[in-house]
Amino acid sequence: MNRRNFLRTGALGALFAASPISMSAFGADTATRRTTPSGRLNLKFEPYELQLRHAFNLAKSQRTTTPDVQVTLEYDGITGYGEASMPPYLGENVESVCKFLNSLDLTQFTDPFRIEEIHDYMDSVAPDNRAAKASVDIALHDLLGKIMGQPWYKIWGLNPDNCPNTSFTITIDTPEIVNKKIDEASPYKMIKVKMGLDKDKELVEMIRAKSDVPLCVDANQGWKDREWALDMCHWLAERGCKFVEQPFDKKRIDDTAWLRERSPLPIIADEFLQRLPDVKRAAEAYDGINIKLMKSTGMHEAYKMAVLARALGMKVMLGCMTETSCAVTAAAQLAPMVDWADLDGNLLIANDRFDGIKIVDGKVIIPDRPGIGVELIS
Repeated sequence: MNRRNFLRTGALGALFAASPISMSAFGADTATRRTTPSGRLNLKFEPYELQLRHAFNLAKSQRTTTPDVQVTLEYDGITGYGEASMPPYLGENVESVCKFLNSLDLTQFTDPFRIEEIHDYMDSVAPDNRAAKASVDIALHDLLGKIMGQPWYKIWGLNPDNCPNTSFTITIDTPEIVNKKIDEASPYKMIKVKMGLDKDKELVEMIRAKSDVPLCVDANQGWKDREWALDMCHWLAERGCKFVEQPFDKKRIDDTAWLRERSPLPIIADEFLQRLPDVKRAAEAYDGINIKLMKSTGMHEAYKMAVLARALGMKVMLGCMTETSCAVTAAAQLAPMVDWADLDGNLLIANDRFDGIKIVDGKVIIPDRPGIGVELIS
């Protein structure tokens, strides 16, 4: 049996053995949109539009706002916060998220710690709606952490000193805006460059003219020709790039595997990867995965994905959407487990409602507060 097959065979066992506490002990919340007696969970939600500081320009889209739904879960006077952020490619919107949340009847669950059963139930209600499920999951983890009086990185037995630096994202834009973003990125130890258009090299050269920090590149499925992509990987490696994220359309698995075999840089899955079953498939064509709570249905499954990826010998990146500090800080609870972090989504919006994650000298600092570690400020 070769090493790769051995890793695959043992991965599922490692997935459950590696957790410092039983997966079944994670709290499953019960939520209802109606006011309920003490000892029952009460789910509330409302739309909230995120205003971006700069236009977010990608290979296939542009936007200045991101639709969002803010969620609370109340239980015996304790409130947990969550959110669903919905960039267009996720296929969700405010209407679909609110419809899903309104369809849940979680009063059937009397134990707020049965998180596995709650996720199974949500999946039975609808197979997709990942951001909507993440909003409940995040609020549930916040609530349960507050009940236990501990932040989740401690519940998971993680050392916050192991948090990596986070990257700061620079998207495709005019030279004036790009130079402004480079200045904003000066406190950070890595810059993430959004690519996928015909001026990719020009964008990198503009950054290199003002900064020598390491780069990582996200092509957002925008590269077309695999020979060109290989040349680009070599060119980027010479300019201090550490890895390339989602170079091709997520359906081009064979081309991605071809590039991975030849590239001097690790190839990381983003749009290809959604939930836990995708991790093993990603190992066929990618060197690592980018976990985002809005894709994984929240913290519960994201933790499992990180453990499984490690068992398969893969690199792990922790990312986010444009989100408030609520979801970004929830993701940060996992930061000590990963190789790279891209947790700047809250810094890209102008109307954050929460105080949470801090970036000090480019490094992720997780708040030492119970739950996901946030406080509502507006």
